[in-house]
Amino acid sequence: MVKSIFSKISPSIFTKEAKTPHSATLDEQRLMEICKLSHQETITKLNSRDNGITSEEAETRLEEYGRNELAHTKKIGILQDIFNRCKSPLVIQLLIIAIISGLMDDVKSAIVVGTMVLLSVGLSFILDRKSSSAVEALGKRVQSHTVALRDGKEVEIPISDVVPGDIIFLQAGSIIPADIRLLTVKDFFVSQSVLTGESLPIEKKSEPQQLSNGFVFELSNACFQGSNVLSGTARGIVVNTGIHTYFGSISERLVESRPKTSFDIGIKSFTWLMIRFMIVMVFAVFMIIGLTKGNWIEALLFGLSIAVGLTPEMLPMIVTVNLAKGALTMSKKKVIVKQLTSIQNFGAIDILCTDKTGTLTQDRVVLEKHVDITGKESRDVLLYAYLNSFYQTGLRNLLDRAVISRIDLKVEAKCQLVDELPFDFQRRRMSVAVEYEGDHVLICKGAVEEIYSICNFYQIDDEVYPLIQMIHDDLYEDVEDLNNEGYRVLAIAYREFPKTKTTFTVADESNMILLGYIAFFDPPKDSAAQAIASLQNVGVKVKILTGDNSLVTKKVCNDVGLHIDKIITGNELINLSDEEFLKAALEANVFAKLSPVQKERVIHSLRQAGHVVGYMGDGINDSPSLRAADVGISVDSAADVAKEAADIVLLEKSLLVLEDGIKEGRKVFANIIKYIRMGASSNFGNMFSVIGASYLIPFLPMKPIQILLNNLLYDFSQTGIPTDNVDSELVEKPLKWNINNIKRFMIFIGPMSSIFDYATFGLMWFVFKSSDFLNPLISSGDKIYKQDLFQTGWFVESLLTQTLIVHIIRTRKIPFFGSMASLSMTLTTLFIMVVGAWLPYSPFASTFGFVPLPHIYWLWIAGFLVLYSILTHFVKTWFFKKYGDN
Repeated sequence: MVKSIFSKISPSIFTKEAKTPHSATLDEQRLMEICKLSHQETITKLNSRDNGITSEEAETRLEEYGRNELAHTKKIGILQDIFNRCKSPLVIQLLIIAIISGLMDDVKSAIVVGTMVLLSVGLSFILDRKSSSAVEALGKRVQSHTVALRDGKEVEIPISDVVPGDIIFLQAGSIIPADIRLLTVKDFFVSQSVLTGESLPIEKKSEPQQLSNGFVFELSNACFQGSNVLSGTARGIVVNTGIHTYFGSISERLVESRPKTSFDIGIKSFTWLMIRFMIVMVFAVFMIIGLTKGNWIEALLFGLSIAVGLTPEMLPMIVTVNLAKGALTMSKKKVIVKQLTSIQNFGAIDILCTDKTGTLTQDRVVLEKHVDITGKESRDVLLYAYLNSFYQTGLRNLLDRAVISRIDLKVEAKCQLVDELPFDFQRRRMSVAVEYEGDHVLICKGAVEEIYSICNFYQIDDEVYPLIQMIHDDLYEDVEDLNNEGYRVLAIAYREFPKTKTTFTVADESNMILLGYIAFFDPPKDSAAQAIASLQNVGVKVKILTGDNSLVTKKVCNDVGLHIDKIITGNELINLSDEEFLKAALEANVFAKLSPVQKERVIHSLRQAGHVVGYMGDGINDSPSLRAADVGISVDSAADVAKEAADIVLLEKSLLVLEDGIKEGRKVFANIIKYIRMGASSNFGNMFSVIGASYLIPFLPMKPIQILLNNLLYDFSQTGIPTDNVDSELVEKPLKWNINNIKRFMIFIGPMSSIFDYATFGLMWFVFKSSDFLNPLISSGDKIYKQDLFQTGWFVESLLTQTLIVHIIRTRKIPFFGSMASLSMTLTTLFIMVVGAWLPYSPFASTFGFVPLPHIYWLWIAGFLVLYSILTHFVKTWFFKKYGDN
């Protein structure tokens, strides 16, 4: 069975070959060379015979070429997944601290730090696994069997057992099992939309073909793995299998590790910023405490506690909870989020690249125009086209079905089939003779130039005129106009015969009357125009990347209201340098006739230019692009490969959910950045406070266990962030990671807390007489009390200010009045502040080294909190005006 087992793709897999996407690979060159050969030469070249290969030969070739399967990645196990998560720098740092604390008999600290690791790793693991399992059932597997000639007999074999040289039989509904050279065909049409993006059926033939432009899909006598048969029958010989097929070459790139997205890079940058900051801080504190206090063991324990306090250890958990909440919200709108990080990337994208077929369009053929030769709508044209499609006895193709579904004329009571001239590739037309209104009418439908060649007259309304050369040329211009509008045009002609004539031949297709044209099109989705407009309103630029031709693409863009800044084709991109390619990728917003590798390279170039790129597609040809983008989006009805390569799968085809997803992603980002800004500014402020207190105060400014408890309570207070409300103006434009802005925020906001930390030091030292610790006349018990009072006072002030400040930082507006936090976040922060105030009076006070605080202390702290909030709000407002949100 051909496996539907695709994973991530790297957008930077640009070999020399890939950088000129229409330069054929060795496997494609082999196929093109074989397509030049005659029927018998092809069979001889592939060491086969007209009656196929033998079972023994098949086994030998299976060993030589391998199974007809696609490259795939292995799903990692639970233990490997947990191990990968534990390789995070934050987790490694905490594990080292926990081990050192345990070895130094500081069991309390080891337990607290170990619990933090367990919560962080465990929660992210559970939520990621749960999200991944939600999409394991998505997708339909490729047809598992095909009919081949083995030992001179037609046998059904697994697709995975197909080998080069096998003679394969194909019919309507068949999936092409490999890359095949056609030997014989009859009325054979295939759909290559999942590979090329072209929605209309492709005619195939068996005659040798010399390919001039080097683009393998132009081969009319070859079929490619993953495409499917729409009508007719064919016999072909297998040329390439497995990873050597065009489809397989895509799967090889899909198994490589996925590139880092803007979200990954942003989190990593912030993590290492905090780790570097923490290392410098801990070393400085360790040296100051050791040198000034003379107790190096105490200095080490205090330094380790500071390390925990400065580590944003809850970042993975906060991020995961935020992303999981976003995924849950999207699932209610029938959107499956396969990769949690894609939620944030969804909100950060400023460019959405999208395929045309099946995403902007309905991926179906409809009869849109039935006109006479003047372009006026004609019911006669529709009637004769209907009779032709209805009465043909062969297998109806997509165009016939489109005509019949356009209107139900119930012609059985009025008409009767007399004879039929089937379609063939030489004539490129088909005719039926029907009894209609007392005559036998031969109705012919086919390619415009072929119908012109058999017509001597044309009809307008009920009048028939000679088809002279001047009129002939004018008619070509009218058809060209329809073609330029993106329509596939067929001509309709007829000729009346007496009822005595009952047998018709190709010779009767002459002296016919040109009646008019029928034009087909893949219509845009109803939601496409509104979706594109809404995306542009929220700051997302839309670019079209399609394998279809430029004429059809222009038509679709006009229909959905997408203004074309510049259109460029794949052939124009082939010989561009990297710099020229990047310029083209930035300037053009419509790309037509692209290969999958070119689509991938466009996305890679846009990302290199600093854009966060989303890609939406549903075909096999879209799979590399889906993985090259920061976030790949597909639909449930997409090809297997596309669904499995995507980060987000829409269970309904409406594009309007894209705007909702982008806004949800921006909410997620806004809430994650609240925690990051909190952590960065708080840590920077604590640096000044801890270093100053460690140098100025003759004892530890806070016990190690108190620092860990403070950090644990503070982290708990931030668990309400994922549910917090987000100001509407924050979701109106793309939000991106900006580590420099985070640094600036840290530098300007962090010292605000230090001001009030030092004010608290002064309050405890001078007002509440902790300075008596230095008085040699007081008892050791009184000294311990003065030390504990100082530590308790700073613990409470530090916890209250850190917990309160999130309400100031969370919005650009006036907190509590202009913007209110969510109820859960308000209750969480309030609860932690109450716990912090209660601890010095609680039964646990002695366990953590707390003592009751004087009543007057609370008036001082209330004043500090008010002043701190006002000062921080004004600095924050100035900061956002000067530097913006990101």
